[in-house]
Amino acid sequence: MSVRIHPGAFVDPAARLGVDVTVGPGAVIGSEVTIGDRTRVDAHVLVTGWTTVGSDCHLHHGAVLGSPPQDLKYPGEPSYLLVGDRTVCREYMTANLATEPGFTTRIGSDCLLMAYSHVAHNCQVGDCVVIANAVQMAGYVVVDDWAIIGGSTVVHQFTRIGRHSMIGGGSRIPQDVAPFVKTAGSPPRNAGVNSIGLERRGVAAETREAIERAYRIFFREGLTASRAVEEIRTRLPGIAEVEHFARFCETSVRGVSR
Repeated sequence: MSVRIHPGAFVDPAARLGVDVTVGPGAVIGSEVTIGDRTRVDAHVLVTGWTTVGSDCHLHHGAVLGSPPQDLKYPGEPSYLLVGDRTVCREYMTANLATEPGFTTRIGSDCLLMAYSHVAHNCQVGDCVVIANAVQMAGYVVVDDWAIIGGSTVVHQFTRIGRHSMIGGGSRIPQDVAPFVKTAGSPPRNAGVNSIGLERRGVAAETREAIERAYRIFFREGLTASRAVEEIRTRLPGIAEVEHFARFCETSVRGVSR
């Protein structure tokens, strides 16, 4: 076991560290923590609570993972934080445990969470997500795969951010952001489909065009949400990405940002 722990660090003897984990000076790792193979824990990182960090992650200086939720209802009983593989947490990023006993805050694999960003209790962050500097998420936010959230954005509790969406920096997000959409502002205003991002991720041209058509039906034809979803399904049947867009919009509780 080639674990390398700096003599200035504190690692509880009950913590479970994988192969080739490195722990820097001043870092603190608690008794209920599990850290996967080859993960790097830099100086003055705190990993506490019932936290599991995957393999090949990098926790930069001062990051705090697994601290209690900032929720007065938290009873202090075991709840969890789960971080996937190959995720990078930059300086002073924070992520909290869930509020309710037995529940989990999740951050997926291959994510980048930049400096001073905050993932609150019960948030569910998908894979390949980029959360820029000083993004502040309230509790129970859902961020789907490949979403990008620009710096200093604040996200209201229980809000959903759809896959492959892109939110401009300095935004205030009080409602759901539809999949594949670009938006920014306070209040946010949509700016079309994230076509460049979809192209870079290998989405076919005809699929991108279908998503564009679904976007125009929902946001530009002046229809109610339920009627727009009906029209999308009638005009663009059998396209998985379009159906995902329609299903996201029709299941929104907080409403979809327009």
